Amino acid sequence: MQPQQRHNQVPSARPLERRRHARVKVALLGRYMLSNRQEYPCQTIDMSPGGVSLIAPMRGEIGERVIVYLEHIGRIEGEIVRHIENGFAMTIAAPLRKRDKLANQLTWLANRHALGLPEDRRHERIVPRKAIALLRLPDGSEHAVRIIDVSLSGAALSSTLRPTIGTAVVVGRTPAKVVRRFEGGIAVEFQTPLTDDEFSEAIEL
Repeated sequence: MQPQQRHNQVPSARPLERRRHARVKVALLGRYMLSNRQEYPCQTIDMSPGGVSLIAPMRGEIGERVIVYLEHIGRIEGEIVRHIENGFAMTIAAPLRKRDKLANQLTWLANRHALGLPEDRRHERIVPRKAIALLRLPDGSEHAVRIIDVSLSGAALSSTLRPTIGTAVVVGRTPAKVVRRFEGGIAVEFQTPLTDDEFSEAIEL
């Protein structure tokens, strides 16, 4: 019986799994949807691959399912586990592969300022097969641009246009804002990051 008892003690490894990734203090803007399908703005306080604390105007119910879209991270989902001042904490339900990817993203975010990186390059960048897109400016005018490359969080566009930093634009059907200008083009950040399912060379913005 003794070997059988040892075999059944597998759950003791779970705390070690939870401790594998530290919680990172990071302020990311986003939006979330409760089970009533209402959307609200939010901002992260801290985050790990297994959970996140959010500043949120509507706290929801303990155990309620939440879907969250965060800048630079994309879509996550889970359940509310406790209320905090001005918000709530929730679990993140994700397979191990996605949790490991999230851990890498959080490590990058935590060190971004210390590294002094001039721009966000942590997402893989690809060149889409359909490289021509329409860029719509706030005045409603549309201009053809060439997509140099695209990541989950934004794109680099070849264009002679010089909109100011912070200008709200639409690339194809994807809302974005101008975050950088360079010789021969601009860089934009998507209002809502693309999902892994959308991200391939066949993407059409």
